[in-house]
Amino acid sequence: MTTLGILHPGSMGAAVAAQARRSGAEVLWCPAGRSTSSKERAERYGLTAVNALREMAERADIILSLCPPAASEAVARSVTACSYAGIYVDGNAVSPAKMASISAIVQRSGATAVDGSVIGSPPSVSKSPRLYLSGPADALRQVAQLFEGSTVKARLLSGGIGQASALKLSYSSYQKASRALAAVAYALASDHGVEAELLDIAEDRTISYLAETAYFPRVAARSWRWGPEMKEAAHALEEAGLPSDLADAAAAVMEQWTGLKDTSPDLALVLQELHTGPEGQRT
Repeated sequence: MTTLGILHPGSMGAAVAAQARRSGAEVLWCPAGRSTSSKERAERYGLTAVNALREMAERADIILSLCPPAASEAVARSVTACSYAGIYVDGNAVSPAKMASISAIVQRSGATAVDGSVIGSPPSVSKSPRLYLSGPADALRQVAQLFEGSTVKARLLSGGIGQASALKLSYSSYQKASRALAAVAYALASDHGVEAELLDIAEDRTISYLAETAYFPRVAARSWRWGPEMKEAAHALEEAGLPSDLADAAAAVMEQWTGLKDTSPDLALVLQELHTGPEGQRT
């Protein structure tokens, strides 16, 4: 029987860790310093309490870290301080560079680092998040086996440490920023009494812009006039006392494409220009 340690059982961590119990794994957690809510979740999901992190490090074959990204390196150091030598899965939304740093921290104690990312809502009867994993192949298979037959769908990525983190941030940079932008757009429409019309327009679209990659070149070719439109949107937001940063940022992105005015660029060139910009210099 595999033993999994979870750091720390928040709403996502507790639900994901609980799915490992369906494959017969024992799931450990450390109550020291945790909130009442964490303790209630751990009890609800049937997690086994240990007296200290060192006990978890001694007993767990695999430790999964799901914590706020800012704490990810400190959490990794606390585990390595216990001379942990098993598999350490960092499942946090961190950059590939930070994941490489965490991997180096983990390996100093003789443990094996796995890069992980959870995409989706906490697992439930109706929700099946994906757990993407990258790193050493043998370790990936062991982690994936924990979730066989569960509602957590493990997906193995080639390319080593950093791949799962890159995928997570590629997705969340769109998904979360677009939610914030949508709220700001709705607030502006609401201030002018046209929110119902805005929703009517939006409800005609059912496909995520993230899936419409074939449209990116058209955006790039039109950015010479769309960029200034975004600047005007920023002014309108400022006038309404709303945050204009996202509109300004969109204008800045479109400025990278000004050299593609009224052309028919291919997708590869469009993406390249996001790196080099109109002056042809790496940004």
